[in-house]
Amino acid sequence: MEPERKRSAALHTCHPCRRTIPYRIYAIIHTCGIISLMYNHAHSLATADTTLTTSLLLIADVVLAFMWATTTCLRFNPIHRTEYPNKYVAKPKEDFPELDVFICTANPYKEPPMMVVNTALSVMAYDYPSDKISVYVSDDGGSSLTLFALMEAAKFSEHWLPFCKKNNVEDRSPEVYFSSKSQYWTDEAENIKRNYKHNIVHEYVDIQNNRYTLKQTMYEDMKKRVEHVVNSGNVDTHHFTKSDQFYDVLDLWTNNNFTHHDHPTIIKVFYHSNSFHFKPVLLNNETEIMPNLMYVSREKSRATPHHFKAGALNTLLRVSSVMTNSPVILTLDCDMFSNNPRTPLHALCYLSDPKINSTLGFVQFPQKFHGINKNDIYASELRRSFVINMVGFDGLMGPAYAGTGCFFNRRAFYGPPTNLILPEVDELGPNWIADKRIKDHDVLALAHNVAGCNYERNSNWGSKIGFRYGSLVEDYYTGYSLHCEGWRSVFCSPPKTAFYGDSPKCLIDVVSQQKRWTIGLLEVAFSRFSPVTYGVRSTGLLTGIGYCQYAFWAFLSIPLVIYGFLPQFALLYGVSVFPKPSDPWFWLYIFLFLGSYGQDLLDFVLEGGTCHGWWNDQRMWLIRGFSSFPFGFIEFTLKTLNLSTHGFNLTSKVNDDDKQSKRYEQEIFDFGHSSTMFFPITMVAIINLFALLYGIYGIFVWDEGLVLELMLVSFAVVNSWPIYMAMVLREDDGKLPKNVCILAGIFACFVVVAGFFVLK
Repeated sequence: MEPERKRSAALHTCHPCRRTIPYRIYAIIHTCGIISLMYNHAHSLATADTTLTTSLLLIADVVLAFMWATTTCLRFNPIHRTEYPNKYVAKPKEDFPELDVFICTANPYKEPPMMVVNTALSVMAYDYPSDKISVYVSDDGGSSLTLFALMEAAKFSEHWLPFCKKNNVEDRSPEVYFSSKSQYWTDEAENIKRNYKHNIVHEYVDIQNNRYTLKQTMYEDMKKRVEHVVNSGNVDTHHFTKSDQFYDVLDLWTNNNFTHHDHPTIIKVFYHSNSFHFKPVLLNNETEIMPNLMYVSREKSRATPHHFKAGALNTLLRVSSVMTNSPVILTLDCDMFSNNPRTPLHALCYLSDPKINSTLGFVQFPQKFHGINKNDIYASELRRSFVINMVGFDGLMGPAYAGTGCFFNRRAFYGPPTNLILPEVDELGPNWIADKRIKDHDVLALAHNVAGCNYERNSNWGSKIGFRYGSLVEDYYTGYSLHCEGWRSVFCSPPKTAFYGDSPKCLIDVVSQQKRWTIGLLEVAFSRFSPVTYGVRSTGLLTGIGYCQYAFWAFLSIPLVIYGFLPQFALLYGVSVFPKPSDPWFWLYIFLFLGSYGQDLLDFVLEGGTCHGWWNDQRMWLIRGFSSFPFGFIEFTLKTLNLSTHGFNLTSKVNDDDKQSKRYEQEIFDFGHSSTMFFPITMVAIINLFALLYGIYGIFVWDEGLVLELMLVSFAVVNSWPIYMAMVLREDDGKLPKNVCILAGIFACFVVVAGFFVLK
């Protein structure tokens, strides 16, 4: 499908990046350089005696060439877009489609309920007709703590939403608003007072104007109640009266048979117009009904296998079809709160465009994270994956699905644009009109049924309908599958960031999370739907190869390991493995190295990054290459051979260690607890340091010197500086554990001895 060119539309415009033509010219030059390098390797294999060394270098360079090709495909036609949401605001209210929001959580201790509450409130308060918003929270942990928090959020939202809209508050997450140093307080926010009645019923009265208003203490009071329940680990009946909606399901958690892995379906509807007996809010002289808020915990059974996040999302897809069946769906992680109250309008600028909406599957917003330190030492923003590559994909079939911050056309989950796949029940189809009350008995009964753990058995769910199963990275697999079916997508990055999330503040959390991603991506790479075969046929050469960049992440560990040991052995034993400065091939290596890194730096800076941030980003790629990638590849291989299994390890969003936070702000690496994943990178750092020291001595011994070898080793040592600090220069809790350092040193000695036989 031809990439979209610059054009003017009523609601959005599109224009190619200025660097496109220079990038294409450079791609031709760089390709010629790679071909020349391969010729040199082939010639060396035919004439030289060092067959093993040349073969290893050839393998490394073939992998690097392939990964460079995957990046170059995404540089072929990068584009930027601009939306004009003000034009959409002028439309009548009836033209605004209904919006279903899916928020997923699984563990109240790793993903605190107050985090879920803030995310839910931030989207409920969108500058959008409130009666057309329905928020579904999936609790895969089946926790009463999360349900209690949502009940409190529903009560608080009756005051928070009108306050935001009447005062045009930009930060719609209460936690962000009240902790912001630049917040704009109003008399309405200051004059509210709070009265208690038996610690159960709360009245909020504005003593000046006798209107419902808001103050920070109201939010803090709710936060204390929720956190008290979480800390105690259970919800007591004294928190409610028998009229509370929560009371009738409380007995479920007191049942001895109720466990995290074995429990019935739980669906609770917090519906303001009839649940809490609140009057409709008078806003801008119009009566506006509050949004719907639903808690959903799908049925679990130990005897029935279940999928993780994709399974929870498919449950929400079915439950929402029965209850509201909105044509537009927003998926969010529980920590990804809305930062821009007009975000839905930006998405609708594309989803409502009749010229593209027939094949537009989803609109993806970039992932951004708050609390990132100045230079992002862990490269948590993943700028290449979440911004640079997205801009490149957008000029082809569209960006990949990033798992959060994405507005879907519900129709996209039911087959290709031209071939609707009907589900087993009519009420689950995309064209079903949900015209019954959400709390009607037959609606709730069907919703409980479709959330059952056996409902998907012998069905198309997860294969042809809904979010896709078969990979731990259900987001990548789902977006990739939709593109293969013919759906397109759009990358939407408004000036005001749409969503902010939390990122890990400890290195072990970062590499563990990306090890899980590596396993999931390899599951796709070696399936019958591999991007290198099926993807190229279905989406075209450029898009298919572009998807390979993610799928074959783990293969980057091959050249990194070879270049992390071979030049070092060469320096230690005075054996040349690269051309010397007097050899013309020497300058080919210099050109390819500087060209690749220079272009990567240019990409990074042009898309809003900094040079220091780029340095940290490329250093983290080296760290992943010796931790996440090889360990993920090993675990995937063992699972494929049925020698082990792996589950979905949730990344903790809790950071209650003040010392860890301080180290993060000071940009000091925190290695956390002892982990075998730090063993390879520590061993490589030790070997490179000794090789550099010996190489500097060798400058005065060898005639021309091993210049390229010394350059690569110096590059590795500079990147390893945080590791050296953590080994010997630090005494805090975040340093490298002594057992890891000692074992790495011992193995480094053995590897150096073994290297002698490689270069012999």
